[in-house]
Amino acid sequence: MTTLVAQLARFATQTRFEDIPANVVQEAKRLVLDSLGCALAGADNPKGHIGIEYGRLMGGQGNATIIGTTDRVSIFGAAFANGELINALDMDAVLPPGHVTPYVLPGALALGETLGASGKDMIRSIAVAHEMSWRLGKAMDYLRDTQDGKVSPPPVFGYSSTIFGATAAIGMLQRQSADVLAHSLGVAGSIAPVHSQIPFFRHAPSTTIKYLMAGVLVQSAMTAAHMGQLGHRGDLHLLDDAEHGFPRFIGTRRWEPDNITRELGTRWGFVGEQAYKPYPHCRILHAPLDCVREIVEKHDLRPDEIDNINVLVEGFVEQPVWLNKDIRHVHDAQFSIAHGIAMGAHHLTPGRDWQDPQNVFSPSVLALMEKVTHEVHPDYVKALTAHGSARPTKVEIRARGKTFAAERLYPKGSPSPDPASLMTTEELVQKFCHNAERVLSPRAIDGVVNAVLDLDQTRNFAEVMIRVARDRR
Repeated sequence: MTTLVAQLARFATQTRFEDIPANVVQEAKRLVLDSLGCALAGADNPKGHIGIEYGRLMGGQGNATIIGTTDRVSIFGAAFANGELINALDMDAVLPPGHVTPYVLPGALALGETLGASGKDMIRSIAVAHEMSWRLGKAMDYLRDTQDGKVSPPPVFGYSSTIFGATAAIGMLQRQSADVLAHSLGVAGSIAPVHSQIPFFRHAPSTTIKYLMAGVLVQSAMTAAHMGQLGHRGDLHLLDDAEHGFPRFIGTRRWEPDNITRELGTRWGFVGEQAYKPYPHCRILHAPLDCVREIVEKHDLRPDEIDNINVLVEGFVEQPVWLNKDIRHVHDAQFSIAHGIAMGAHHLTPGRDWQDPQNVFSPSVLALMEKVTHEVHPDYVKALTAHGSARPTKVEIRARGKTFAAERLYPKGSPSPDPASLMTTEELVQKFCHNAERVLSPRAIDGVVNAVLDLDQTRNFAEVMIRVARDRR
């Protein structure tokens, strides 16, 4: 019997650019553009800044760009820093099992730039990494699994399974054979970081490494790929042995390997669930933020006019990281319900400004926080069971002696039955431009957008990455 690891390795190495559907090619480009913008916006955030500094420490001399800086370091330093930068504002793309891109993209960016990979090879590696991560996510526990009409979150959860997609992307760019890549993937599963996300939810103030430090997983994937290439033997049976292997030691209660292999190589499923984030805030609050911004902009409400904001939101938020009102660090503002809603009512364009300490700790924002209340939406389990993108929300704002209301079923950025919820490429370009405007010149911004949207025509990916170095203006 061919092991699951071997099947994944064969999928990665046998996928040609010509085999990838046009919509998957386009999605890979969108992911690159969105991620580069998130990284540029994150350069001054504490998490992003620390990532840059550590990337410099470990980087040495090299040809890989730390996004938003003038630094050219080793692939290891750049990959670590860029993973942290992409995830710094929590504005990066989301895909089951959760955040995927800040883990699977940075190694490919650094290696692709250093090796001078073609744009088509970059698209191959990015598409495979996301598809593999999505399939593994579908085989394991999910945060919004339901049982007996209730959401049943797992006691152990995290994004460590993205190490397989991250390692595959690196191995593909290294031209590893299927046999070698299988050993790289076997090593990857054996050194995957622990699943520590549930304590992140349960403890407030929460750790600033979040659910899983992106730079650490990226380095684990780098290690795995290089160990396979240098001759280490990996555990090829790691995914087949549910009793002793990866499913057991990573803590998943559910293991459905058919979701990994069904139509592998012929059907690309990740595109149908790939979502983008308009706001630098946990995805849980995006539908409520859509409602808040609709109300305050439609009626031109000032924060000091608002008497109360009541939010009906999904029940999963009844945990300390979202209930927290003790905002000590800008990181706390990415998850607090009260703070996020208060920020959303302040007419600030979503992006780095939402993480600016002057805004995070603004007396106006902190005062409005105290006027925010929330309840669990009574239909959220029913809606979620009907469609995975559903996040039923209702917001009521009392101001000027009136009550203003708005409702959403699907947050902006998610593929759903409502075409309006999809984030178009034009909207992603606008998001990128706003995120990049304080780091790059308008001309440089246009250059990045054009280069990424024409990525399949690029002969040397280094030409793209050099464009996201900080302008010497």
